[in-house]
Amino acid sequence: MRNFVTRIQRPSGLLSFTFVWIGQAVSLLGTSMSAFALTIWAYQLTGKATALALVGFFHVTPLLIFSPIAGVIVDRSNRKLMMMLSDLASGLASIGILILYLTGNLQVWHLYIASGITGIFQTFQWPAYSAAITMIVPKQHYVRAHAMNELAGNSSGIFAPLLAGALLPLIGLGGILSIDIITFVVAIGTLLIVHIPQPAVTAEGRASQGSILKEAAYGFRYIFQRTSLLGLQLVFMVGNFFASLAFTLLAPMILAHTGNNALIFGSVETAGAIGGVVGGLAMSAWGGPKQRVHGVLSGWTLSGLFGATLIGLGKSLPVWAAGNFISAFLVPLINSSNQAIWQAKVAPDLQGRVFATRRLIAWFVTPIATLLAGPLADYIFEPAMNQDTFMSATFGWLVGTGAGTGMSLIIVFCGLAMSLVGLGGYAFREVRQVEVLLPDHQIIVEGSFDFYTRLQELLEARQRLITQPPSVDRERALKGITEELRELGRRNSSTA
Repeated sequence: MRNFVTRIQRPSGLLSFTFVWIGQAVSLLGTSMSAFALTIWAYQLTGKATALALVGFFHVTPLLIFSPIAGVIVDRSNRKLMMMLSDLASGLASIGILILYLTGNLQVWHLYIASGITGIFQTFQWPAYSAAITMIVPKQHYVRAHAMNELAGNSSGIFAPLLAGALLPLIGLGGILSIDIITFVVAIGTLLIVHIPQPAVTAEGRASQGSILKEAAYGFRYIFQRTSLLGLQLVFMVGNFFASLAFTLLAPMILAHTGNNALIFGSVETAGAIGGVVGGLAMSAWGGPKQRVHGVLSGWTLSGLFGATLIGLGKSLPVWAAGNFISAFLVPLINSSNQAIWQAKVAPDLQGRVFATRRLIAWFVTPIATLLAGPLADYIFEPAMNQDTFMSATFGWLVGTGAGTGMSLIIVFCGLAMSLVGLGGYAFREVRQVEVLLPDHQIIVEGSFDFYTRLQELLEARQRLITQPPSVDRERALKGITEELRELGRRNSSTA
């Protein structure tokens, strides 16, 4: 009997991912530099938290509105092409901002438009990139691959504030934006030299085919029919609301406390980026907990308590930096564990639609939170903590009084809520046992598949499910395992 099916040969899969990863890391560095410089520019111009919050609002809102349609297009199209178009659109938006700045016409509302354009095209980027990783990275390395992505983002966060802060007096905002544009070219160039295979169409994928609206709705049906995945996303939805509310106010809170000190703000941002890098390196080396759901739920609990809450309680650089470090350190644990669960459970030809819907569920509260953050700070909490009021008398001992303390109090409340979200996930069996209740899909890749290993995994999974109380998810998982066992037998017979 020869080895079981070697259908897709990908000896350079990890190498291909590394090329893509390098391009995205360079692009993120440029994007983070321009974001840092534009944040300083906008706050100095307006002095209002609302102006900064609206930039995030106009980025996230179109991203969420177009997510279901984008997921369908990603599943129907070449994933690499979708990523390239997204990078190109972001580069063009930066060119537009640069031209307006150089001609002396740049206004804050221009940032809203550019952010919205970028958000629309980023709707295609994330599901396409996530689905591409599934096709070029073996399953056992999913956590590590996503940890590398977290590492790239946080590494840019280390160097971007330092580089932007150092270069801003020398080359100005125009120079920073020019660097950003160059990095988009690098990202597109690395994509041109790699091959990203398209996934085979599964029976479930064929059954879901139809009009764009039908396929867009399928992402919702898929998740809502699997209560474990739905519960996991609800954890992120509620957690993201409080995290977005808190971290939208991080920049104006620190600037208000420090009299617009860009160096202190940059140092706090850098501390967070270092935490993310250390967390990403730790996850890349460790690979995460055996039961990945513990990485998700415990990560949310610890991040809220020792990250956001500590930041809100802080009154100086060391405490802010420590809280931001801890919060960012735990992000790779949360996101990598969650991403690995979804990549293992959802068939690759469905991931565009399902992942786009998944992000919509988790993120639709983000624009609400970013929209609320500014007015809550500017018109309720900040005035109350700067005057002799019941709020200042009650919480003044905790966060102090004066400029920035109202935003500090909001961040404390949000941190405590984030911790409760993580602990609350453990209360529901469908969430804490998501990896047991749902079977993994299987991609057949040369060098990454062993017939007897997979057979043993399926039999062990079936035995675990048999011992579980009856439920819709349990019956669906058992049916999926039975179908895969039959397919396994047929394929093995045909290769004997």
